[in-house]
Amino acid sequence: MHYVYILHCNNGSPYTGCTQDLKARFHRHINGQVPATRGLLPVELIFYCAFKDKYKAFEFEKYLKSGSGRAFMQKRFL
Repeated sequence: MHYVYILHCNNGSPYTGCTQDLKARFHRHINGQVPATRGLLPVELIFYCAFKDKYKAFEFEKYLKSGSGRAFMQKRFL
């Protein structure tokens, strides 16, 4: 499975990512091992979605990082 996830960072901004192992990836985030979120700790997992097809997961992650995807996140999750 491939997971697309959204973290809520301590500065109020979202972080969107994609991984095969959500639990391990989240632990890396909270332990400060991911450079993109190291300075934004603590982080909170607010959403994840599982995909069987990794390309569908990458497409959804790309959508969430687009202008309309950010608006969708603001309306639904933040």
